[in-house]
Amino acid sequence: MSSETTTATPTPRATWRNPLHVWDVAGAEEEIPANPHVDPQKVWTETRASKAPMLPVGRLRYYYKWPGHGAALWSRLRYWPTRRRVLNIRGEYNPKTLRREKTIVDKRPIWWALGLIAFMLAPLIMPGSYQNTLLAAGATFAIYASINLCWMLIIGTAGIYSLASYAVVGAAAFGVSWMSINLGLPWWTLPFVGAGIGLVFGLIIAIPAIRLDGFYYALLTIGLNELCRVYALQSKQFGSSTGGLYGADTYVPQDWDPFNQQLLAYYACFVVMLMALALYRIIDGRRLGRILKMAPEKREAFAEATGVDYRRARIWVFVISSIGLGFIGGFYAAHYRGVSFSIFGFDTVLLGLAMLTIGGIGRAEGAVVGTAIVIFLDKVMISTGPLRLVLIGLIMLGVVLFLKGGLFGIKAQFRAWRDKKKSERRSMRSEKGGEMLPEEATETRDKDILYWRRYDKMQRDFLKTLVSEEIIEEHRKQPLGQHSEPLERLLLYFRRQPQGDKYAITVVEPFKAYRIVAMSGQRGVAPRIVEDKIYASQNEAYHGVFLRRVQDLLES
Repeated sequence: MSSETTTATPTPRATWRNPLHVWDVAGAEEEIPANPHVDPQKVWTETRASKAPMLPVGRLRYYYKWPGHGAALWSRLRYWPTRRRVLNIRGEYNPKTLRREKTIVDKRPIWWALGLIAFMLAPLIMPGSYQNTLLAAGATFAIYASINLCWMLIIGTAGIYSLASYAVVGAAAFGVSWMSINLGLPWWTLPFVGAGIGLVFGLIIAIPAIRLDGFYYALLTIGLNELCRVYALQSKQFGSSTGGLYGADTYVPQDWDPFNQQLLAYYACFVVMLMALALYRIIDGRRLGRILKMAPEKREAFAEATGVDYRRARIWVFVISSIGLGFIGGFYAAHYRGVSFSIFGFDTVLLGLAMLTIGGIGRAEGAVVGTAIVIFLDKVMISTGPLRLVLIGLIMLGVVLFLKGGLFGIKAQFRAWRDKKKSERRSMRSEKGGEMLPEEATETRDKDILYWRRYDKMQRDFLKTLVSEEIIEEHRKQPLGQHSEPLERLLLYFRRQPQGDKYAITVVEPFKAYRIVAMSGQRGVAPRIVEDKIYASQNEAYHGVFLRRVQDLLES
């Protein structure tokens, strides 16, 4: 039995036939070993492919484009008495369609309008079983939101770390309650009398703010808050035996049924919150707020150098906010027909700080939404017991640890994170072209240089695959004349290089000694000597230049 064996036919080695051999040119060999053909498109495709995983980070910002010229009246309305527009609209022409387009850049006024309308219509859709609880919680939310808006002016706009806001509210509430009980003041005068008390307290508290700042001022205001609590608690005329001072006149008619009373209180507190919002917009959006935005933390010296009296502006904002807090304290007494000692409690101050921290300091919407979250957990979910306070603490801790600007800072924080990731991905893409660093590319005015360097990089990667011992031996035998395709590609690339640092040969002694130099590329500047080696013939010097160029190519 015979066995048949098949042997694979070896692949013939690529050779190059010299066309000059037919003409009997000296040194022209008939056949020279050459490299197998390498497709340039394959190498360029592999070079252009990204070596780094390109994961999608975020999404593009999408703005709806409204047609029209933008001359409508509603797009030019402004908040009186500020110069802030109702809607921040950006108008531009589409370069493709050549049509006028409008974009609403800031949609916060729309969300404010929808939120306030929802708050107004909430009593109509409340379930009957939770109606009393939700109406009471809504009124409490509106009062505390008003207090936090004025407090936000002090902390956010003025930059004064005061913790005595509830002390001002409590002092005004105790003062107007005592006047209403003993002097017979009607309910409609209580907010204005409370505003006067807030003015006095604001002036007293504002005096230390001229010298103290930051942590020390916060300690001072905490002590002032505790001093008010102890004084009211030990004073007989402020109800030390009854736990508070009650019996003040109220705006709620006593002959109405409980539902109508709660409904009136709900909308009255809503009106007070609208007044606090208006005060915040007027102060933060006009000259006082702009002056204080020019002098943020650690830049007071710059503000003073430019002629901005930021200290006076801070005191003005503090005093105006104290007047607002006193007005709310007078309304507080007219709403609850008195006030208890809990208004001065440290737990009340901590809950107020939790409201500001969760929503975000420096934003009116942060004060309102943070108040809504805390009041919902504290008043509506009261059946959970002390667990609701633990939940508020956990939310506050999570916001402090993971969010920079509260809930309303998530958008800006996410955009910053997304831009950072885009920059990281863009820097990793430098391996894709390898021709220019991303920060260098953004500063280059002539973008043609980017594409030229990218093409040069891909060409170098392809030429590296052509370098072999056969190519080097072919050039050694015949530096000048007709060459194979791979060697001709290398030589053409080397000859196209700019004059700066381009290798050349110089004659030390005619027909006997040659040396390699590098061109300067500047007129009048002599070439520099690359090495001390002396070559005996011109062909050896040419081959030495070729070896140096190949070495630079492989190291690039």
